[in-house]
Amino acid sequence: MKKEKENLRRESSTDKPLGRKNFIAMGIAGAMIVLGFLLMLGSANGTDGNFNPDIFSTRRIVVGPFIAFLGFVGMAIAIICPFGRKTNIPAEK
Repeated sequence: MKKEKENLRRESSTDKPLGRKNFIAMGIAGAMIVLGFLLMLGSANGTDGNFNPDIFSTRRIVVGPFIAFLGFVGMAIAIICPFGRKTNIPAEK
């Protein structure tokens, strides 16, 4: 039993693939995605057949999708980039 405890060791922060800054950036990117989708929300054309010109507003067809797209790009960057972590790439001789 004691030998098993010796073999188990606590994972150090350098062994973890994502750090604290990565998770903060992922949270910000996730909030941007949600904000973009919220900006795209709104009422559709009325059921009574009246045309609603608000469906073509700049907020719904430009700003909302742009912010959501930036959120998706930010999420990819937050996952891929090491954010100040030293990579263990061996130097070539």
